[in-house]
Amino acid sequence: MSVKNFFFIGFALYISLFATVRAGERHLLPEPQIFTPLGTDFVLGKMKLSTPVLQQEWEAFILERGGTLDNKAHASIEVKLLPALDKVPLNQEEAYRLSVSGKKITVEAVTQRGVYWAMQTLAQLQEKRGGKVRFAGCEVTDWPAFRIRGFMQDVGRSYVSVDELKREIAILSRFKINVFHWHLTENQSWRLESKIFPMLNDSVNTTRMPGKYYTLEEARELVDFCKAHNVMLIPEFDMPGHSAAFVRTFRHDMQSPEGMKILKLLIDEVCETFDVPYLHIGTDEVKFTNPSFVPEMVAHVRSHGKKVISWNPGWHYQPGEIDMTHLWSYRGKAQKGIPAIDSKFHYLNHFDTFGDIIALYNSRIYNVEQGSDDIAGTIVALWHDRLVSGEWNMVLENNFYPNALAIAERSWRGGGTEYFDNNGTILRSEQAPEFEAFADFEARMLWHKEHTFKGYPFAYVKQTNVKWNITDAFPNGGDLTKTFPPEQELKNTYSYEGKEYKTSPAIGAGIYLRHVWGTLVPAFYKEPQENHTAYAYTWVYSPKAQEVGLWVETQNYSRSEMDLAPMPGKWDNRESRVWVNDKEILPPVWTATHRVKSNEVPLGNENCVARPPLSVRLDKGWNKVLLKLPVGKFSSPDVRLVKWMFTAVFVTPDGEKAVDGLVYSPDKTLK
Repeated sequence: MSVKNFFFIGFALYISLFATVRAGERHLLPEPQIFTPLGTDFVLGKMKLSTPVLQQEWEAFILERGGTLDNKAHASIEVKLLPALDKVPLNQEEAYRLSVSGKKITVEAVTQRGVYWAMQTLAQLQEKRGGKVRFAGCEVTDWPAFRIRGFMQDVGRSYVSVDELKREIAILSRFKINVFHWHLTENQSWRLESKIFPMLNDSVNTTRMPGKYYTLEEARELVDFCKAHNVMLIPEFDMPGHSAAFVRTFRHDMQSPEGMKILKLLIDEVCETFDVPYLHIGTDEVKFTNPSFVPEMVAHVRSHGKKVISWNPGWHYQPGEIDMTHLWSYRGKAQKGIPAIDSKFHYLNHFDTFGDIIALYNSRIYNVEQGSDDIAGTIVALWHDRLVSGEWNMVLENNFYPNALAIAERSWRGGGTEYFDNNGTILRSEQAPEFEAFADFEARMLWHKEHTFKGYPFAYVKQTNVKWNITDAFPNGGDLTKTFPPEQELKNTYSYEGKEYKTSPAIGAGIYLRHVWGTLVPAFYKEPQENHTAYAYTWVYSPKAQEVGLWVETQNYSRSEMDLAPMPGKWDNRESRVWVNDKEILPPVWTATHRVKSNEVPLGNENCVARPPLSVRLDKGWNKVLLKLPVGKFSSPDVRLVKWMFTAVFVTPDGEKAVDGLVYSPDKTLK
């Protein structure tokens, strides 16, 4: 990093820290790099508009909010395109400067893209007071730390309607998400219409959601829609693996001479359809039998004037042989001279609702503070290996919007405190800087849940006030029903069979004792062991006696596993138990009753956000909450990747919000 860049970043950090409270009060997300509040607000009314770009968009912005256009007005919005912006160390093409004063709003940017992002920030500065629309007075200088900030939908496995994709793209562009990665082909289906090989879309060649695919016209329409929202669409056609639908249709492997001829014709059709700069060709999870396959396909795509992206791990490239790599799994590794997208720990299909978002928000992108020629940015991915019924639940159970907002801020702001390798999913102390940062983000995110995402599937509720004591784990010798001292009395320390067992604090509505990816991602226990039993407890003060909802689960079911639901009357296959005020809380009736594993049998109500909250009565005063959390093996016949974890939080009966006025305190302290 140059001395000049170091100075600018340090200066931006100082200014943004100085203004964090005011920026947070304005609910800005992502938070700008440099934000300086001013004393006077801009009141929307009659105004003149001067802009070299986005004329229609600016006019709509003004009129939809109740303003009027008048070339003789004293108030104005002026947009300027400049060759460069001062104090912007990188990604000038998306940077902007925004000034809001009593009579004038000024936007300066290098490109139309920067102007668009300035408009999104201005929209978030809007508030209505005294019957008038106002924009908070401020000076903003802003730029993205990473040039790729995106999300992926795996429609190859599970079709997602064009309307739903547009809904996601449109609202996330308001938070400066700028890439939509469209994973169009899989073993289950080839989801893009082919005019030259229509049998590719025939229902007989599709094993999930037959008859569901996108027409070429719909694909072009979605490209245009993305462009209108400042989003780059990256279509992916996975090759030569994940291609069973291709093989069923043509009876040829992609790597065979016949398969390559067919695939090149399909690439011609794809490249003609998509007016986009990149094509993603996959190359992951496959045995390569033809060493010329990948180089030929890269060259063929490039011959159409497009750049090529490929998964890593996947085909091995040298600089110049590929235009960008896309990192997946812990084995993904960026190479000098090849730009990389980081999706290593960003698979939302394995995430729970409350724990993983903490690690996602606090972690750097590929463990760097900001992007570079070699580190382009990040994409969060929704893989639909397991069938989930309905688009609403696809979004809800993957906690899509909260996680997308977390990555929108992290990839725009840069920074972070770790790389999924220190505290991971755990908030241990309210005094820690990472707690303060996450709590501030949470408050802004929940404001947008109420005001921007009303009517969207958005399960997350406040969790930074939920405090627990969790015991050291007791050895159970494989007997998951075995009882231990916390079931008789809640204490800070226990003596059991001549050994002392302590309790330690944790904060959050969802706590991993051991992460789904084992010790790759830190959880509550540094060295979790099989055949142990933990206890988590807290006291909850309620200002009145009331009926509330309870979200509780002891195994969050991944959307990429064919795991079986628990047996009737059990929370999981590990003998976990839950008590409130010493009354045992029994699980709901599980809707999935099959006992043969299959990805094609949809998840039912296994995950707590996919079902109505349990009805629980809280007494006025202190209420005792205790969870017993045994574990046997970390992989079992019913559940391949055991999540030793729990979720527990009191919510409104409709599950929309956390219950107001509750105090979670393991030591019964009111603060």
